[in-house]
Amino acid sequence: MATPAEAVSDLQPYPAYKPSGVEWLGGVPPHWEVQRLKTLCNMRVSNVDKHVRKGETPVRLCNYVDVYKHDSISQRIDFMRATATPEEIEQFRLEEGDVLITKDSEAWDDIGVPAVVTEPAEDLISGYHLALLRPFTDVLIGGYLLRALQSKGLAHQFHVEAKGVTRYGLSHASVRSVWLAVPPLPEQAAIARYLDHADERIRRCIQAKEKLVELLEEQRQALINEAVTGRVDVRTGQPYPEYKPSGVEWLGEVPAHWRIARNGQIFVQRNETGFPELPILEVSLNTGVSVRNLDNLDRKQMMTLRSGYKRAIAGDIAYNMMRMWQGAVGVTPVDGLVSTAYVVARPLDGTNPRYFSALFRTSAYKTAVDRSSRGIVKDRNRLYWSDFKQLASPYPPVEEQATIARYLDDSDRRIQRGIQAAQRQIDLLKEYRTRLIADVVTGKLDVREAPEALAGDLEEPESITGPGASAVMSGESARSPNVAPQGSDA
Repeated sequence: MATPAEAVSDLQPYPAYKPSGVEWLGGVPPHWEVQRLKTLCNMRVSNVDKHVRKGETPVRLCNYVDVYKHDSISQRIDFMRATATPEEIEQFRLEEGDVLITKDSEAWDDIGVPAVVTEPAEDLISGYHLALLRPFTDVLIGGYLLRALQSKGLAHQFHVEAKGVTRYGLSHASVRSVWLAVPPLPEQAAIARYLDHADERIRRCIQAKEKLVELLEEQRQALINEAVTGRVDVRTGQPYPEYKPSGVEWLGEVPAHWRIARNGQIFVQRNETGFPELPILEVSLNTGVSVRNLDNLDRKQMMTLRSGYKRAIAGDIAYNMMRMWQGAVGVTPVDGLVSTAYVVARPLDGTNPRYFSALFRTSAYKTAVDRSSRGIVKDRNRLYWSDFKQLASPYPPVEEQATIARYLDDSDRRIQRGIQAAQRQIDLLKEYRTRLIADVVTGKLDVREAPEALAGDLEEPESITGPGASAVMSGESARSPNVAPQGSDA
């Protein structure tokens, strides 16, 4: 399979361009038109909510999340069940080639996210917070409209027009007034088909990189678990020569020379207050303990609380009582302050905090913590010091603790480099996809001959070109009267 870059390596600009009259669009091919969306499709805004009412007809609702998470609306999506009146069903039933966009959102940059309908059904209708765009099929193809709406330039028009403070929304007029570059129908079909294929390639590459990240994370967790529980001697890469029962259910056997100790035997609680000059520390589930970056509002609030915060000395263990069962624990990197929702444990002589921080974040230990935590609601259970100190932990000789900690630090650095490299590639692929779509739907790259070259290069992806696309590929037109259907505002 060709790489995404190879898929466009032979693409060239059009031979000539004309001014579009739209600043963000620039020049367009001379045979393209530039039109407002209201001249190309009918717009309907659904008022069908998520309730089930007696006397109404059962339906499936295509909702905001369905559109936000999918490029295409198909029967593979598990739609919400609701009810609607016959009039609502008639007006908002989805048809093949319809394009839905997110009309309202809590974030301005989540406005105008599109998805095209590829598999309609009699009981599938548009839900609340969505705008339904039904292309006039003699001038516009749904698959092309999808890709045009995914381009940065057009999306920016929506973002500028979104109004609100805590929740943003688009008016009918702002949606209908956006500008669109409109090639002839056969060319729209070619563009839609090309971008379907290119998008499928890019998605497969991204999925492969995401799978790599997942495998690296699994490897990292496996290495930690094997090292801190003594399954593998990190000095030799082999199991220890002799094991003994630990007497701890979740732990099983441990190397014969290791001890089992209660946490209260290897840590003491630090409960010191009155150090307001120290920085504020916080615990992350991913990175452990770090200095908290405070904005001005946080800083003002924290100044009144610092006197009651507890001191942690560099090398202490700090954990969040309510989230210890999720792994919210780590070694404090500097002297600092933690809130009263944290417990600070000072390691006694012979205790390497980096070894125990790694141990406490293993899945088996987190399960043991969960069982020892107390509270009325599970998600808010707390691991108090009195319960923490009763938990049993494997206790290798201190030199071995240090060796394991160094081994895990080195392993983590190598794995993190691999994860970061894969994540950079994912980010670049996403940027590449965004730029490719923008360049093609604005006429900066000519793909009229590209679909033929793509034939057989990839298993046919789910088509998102909409009705009439196959016909116009051969130069025919799937025409319908350019009349706004009943119930629209076009």
